Amino acid sequence: MFRLVFILFFSTITFAQNTDSLFIRRIFDTALSEGKAYEDLRSLCKDIGARLSGSAEAEMAVYWGKNKLKSYSFDTVYLQPVMVPHWERGTKESAWIKHSDGKLKKVSITALGGSIATNGKMEGEIVYFSTTDELRKIPDGALEGKIVFINQPMDEKQIITFHAYGGCYPMRNNGAIEASKKGAIAVIIRSIGSSIDYHPHTGSMQYEEGIQKIPSAALSTAESEYLKEHLKNEKLSFVFEMDCRSYPPKQSYNVIGEITGKHYPNKIITVGGHLDSWDLGEGAHDDGAGIVHSIEALRILNELNYTPIHTLRVVLFMNEENGNMGGKTYAASSKESGEEHILAIESDRGGFAPRGFTLDGTHPMLQLLQSYSKVLAPYELHKFEKGYGGVDINPLKDYFPSISLIGFVPDSQRYFDFHHSEADVFESVNKRELELGCASIASLIYLMDKNLGNKSATHGKDIN
Repeated sequence: MFRLVFILFFSTITFAQNTDSLFIRRIFDTALSEGKAYEDLRSLCKDIGARLSGSAEAEMAVYWGKNKLKSYSFDTVYLQPVMVPHWERGTKESAWIKHSDGKLKKVSITALGGSIATNGKMEGEIVYFSTTDELRKIPDGALEGKIVFINQPMDEKQIITFHAYGGCYPMRNNGAIEASKKGAIAVIIRSIGSSIDYHPHTGSMQYEEGIQKIPSAALSTAESEYLKEHLKNEKLSFVFEMDCRSYPPKQSYNVIGEITGKHYPNKIITVGGHLDSWDLGEGAHDDGAGIVHSIEALRILNELNYTPIHTLRVVLFMNEENGNMGGKTYAASSKESGEEHILAIESDRGGFAPRGFTLDGTHPMLQLLQSYSKVLAPYELHKFEKGYGGVDINPLKDYFPSISLIGFVPDSQRYFDFHHSEADVFESVNKRELELGCASIASLIYLMDKNLGNKSATHGKDIN
């Protein structure tokens, strides 16, 4: 009798694994041979363009997103109001390095998101710092009338480039605050990019109440190298002009589509990326790829007539780049509506070849995620470990403490060649890599939807 039970138990597991393998193969076949993601990304990038919160392009992206979700026959499609910050770059920035002999070199800069304008041309002697920490160590007021240049490159020894980005983030976020404390009239930072090129990278920066606001811009990596070398031998000045400004908050929307769960319609699995982008380039990798990953994942499941156990919801979040009001609004609204959110997946690391997933969740959930490694191994997905979920989905933890958050992980080596720069255009995304990402996320949603709440799959622990 025991032997019979043993044989039946493992026969059931083998049958389930074979069923999963066959269905996942269909997901990948559909994505690679009948996929819509690449054309959807082309449309978002070329027909809409860059989509900074508060812009006309962001408004049209909402219109685009709603129509796109409706065209794929999801059960429900709707807009969720979100108030977003509104900052505009204005006239394109101009900048020069002025040598001690009067020679001028025109350079490429970009205002950092949220910066104030220069109110005409601004000029000052450049004072060099290698890190923000180095700047903090000098006395307050010691840089009266000067322009601070912080030249911290991404750490090339970091294998995962997001770790290198994290090390440089304080330079961009806090540089204006620290420079202003020292009396500086402006701060210029080395663009946070991994390549040496002439495409400056923008991104959000902060001011602090009670500290004088000063203009803040990023200089291309190639010209940062030039500036560093020439500052060794002579005094240099920086001349630049920026016309950026902030306006009152503006009404925008998250765009939401759903496939209703058969057994647990009030238990929600969310998948999403952010619809907004910076105003340089076309926001292709950041985060057009995440948008079409998320839409295509649910479209494929729908196309294959998969009936979910829980409600599957795709969210095109607005305003991740400079405020995260879409993510915060979504989380608060979800709690107020009485929904139960059990899982959220985010794609916001580009459209490169998929590598796996990282989990912000419990150990039993990690074990469940890692149990998929065998069935997903044929698709070269190998990363199943603890880590970060994503900016947009992170606020859900404030209202649903037991929720698991999963971040999609593509290869990271080229991401910061494009991130927040004019190089982030549709042509920088590889069609096959994008489609593989869509299939990977669809496969994970399928496996999670089947197994959440299944005690046998989680070592006797019900993780719903």
